[in-house]
Amino acid sequence: MIEYDVIVIGSGPGGYVTAIRASQLGFKTAVVEKESLGGVCLNWGCIPTKALLKSAQVFNYLKHAEDYGLKVQEYDKDFDAVVNRSRNVAAGMSKGVQFLMKKNKIDVIEGHGKLLAGKKISVTQGDKTEEYKAQHIIIATGARSRELPNLPQDGQKVIGYRKAMTLEKQPKKLIVVGSGAIGIEFAYFYNAMGTEVTIVEYVDRIVPVEDDEISKQLEKSFKKSGINIMTGAEVTTVDTKGKGVKATVKTAKGEEVLEADVVLSAVGIKSNIENLGLEEVGIAIDKDKIMVNDFYQTNLPGYYAIGDVTSGQALAHVASAEGILCVEKIAGHHVEPLDYGNIPGCTYCSPEVASVGLTEAQAREKGIDIKVGKFPFSASGKAQAGGTPEGFVKVIFDAKYGEWLGCHMIGVGVTDMIAEAVLGRKLETTGHEVLKTVHPHPTMSEAVMEAVADAYDEVIHL
Repeated sequence: MIEYDVIVIGSGPGGYVTAIRASQLGFKTAVVEKESLGGVCLNWGCIPTKALLKSAQVFNYLKHAEDYGLKVQEYDKDFDAVVNRSRNVAAGMSKGVQFLMKKNKIDVIEGHGKLLAGKKISVTQGDKTEEYKAQHIIIATGARSRELPNLPQDGQKVIGYRKAMTLEKQPKKLIVVGSGAIGIEFAYFYNAMGTEVTIVEYVDRIVPVEDDEISKQLEKSFKKSGINIMTGAEVTTVDTKGKGVKATVKTAKGEEVLEADVVLSAVGIKSNIENLGLEEVGIAIDKDKIMVNDFYQTNLPGYYAIGDVTSGQALAHVASAEGILCVEKIAGHHVEPLDYGNIPGCTYCSPEVASVGLTEAQAREKGIDIKVGKFPFSASGKAQAGGTPEGFVKVIFDAKYGEWLGCHMIGVGVTDMIAEAVLGRKLETTGHEVLKTVHPHPTMSEAVMEAVADAYDEVIHL
């Protein structure tokens, strides 16, 4: 039986990052993966979807070439080629992780990992099973598309995000159920490609975790692009008999039957905690999540869990941060628990959405006296020159102490801008410090400074 210091089960952005950090810290490390290195993020999630979205963005530029004084005589899309590009990007990233494993002398064990008592795991590949031992076993098995009882996925007419990336044929009509990041990104992609898209959202607004004003702006932008949006709506049944699919949607006004080629279920995720041996070894679970402390230790010494199988935000960057903290704590480093109130969220549709901290409503619910500032990209020289004046930056500060409570952005490239707010909040900056930090002109990022200036009644360009 081979023994390791650390074995990580799962090689997504939680698992492979954890394994590399463990190796850097001098631990003899192995990672167990039953499918492809890089997990869902690199192979079926974050990375290949961004490739699809880039193709949609370029196609959109071609459609509006005349707005930039350009004449494009003929252009068209090749849906298969768009999908193939996305798959090639994913394959390249997965190979990059293979290289990192070799570079950091991490053993990759292929197969399905299962926990055993006594800090052991078994790995099954086909009809072969082997056992391994480690001082520390870290579970990083991620999550998959959640299925609702009234929306069972058949992989053909009712699909999850995985299938949405590799459809053999572009649907003429698509219903997207759920308006979180996954649903919104696919709605944008297929709409830009020419599919007739309807979004069905259970609550009264799209992207419901975002600030109210962000939801309103995105809905306005999407409707302008021709996307049909139904909020306060629920798909009660789907009928897949016949050529397409018929979805019965219940709203406050009554029931309506929508017809489409495909329904994409984007109603959240389900943790991959089955068949891991959790119950057998006695690891505590609560509501589909493995229970851990601030440093990701389970109730059993030597067993840890990070990423989507725990209760933190189900985001790639959260899983990576958790894994690094976990192994640094194991190595005896002095580490602080992760601040889950300062995690950026990004949605890569067009316009992009990015946010961190409290929304205006959340701040008011807490009874905090706040200053709110907003700067529209329509007043930004860079945005106007780029032909992308949609959206705004919104900032929220504690009026008494100047603490940066929240930042919410919608517009082109804002997912690359939100880190300023995350860093500022981490360093406990105040509104006046942001205001007196010189931002380059002309840039999209100076909108952050302008929004802060608006909060403090010092705005110049409004």
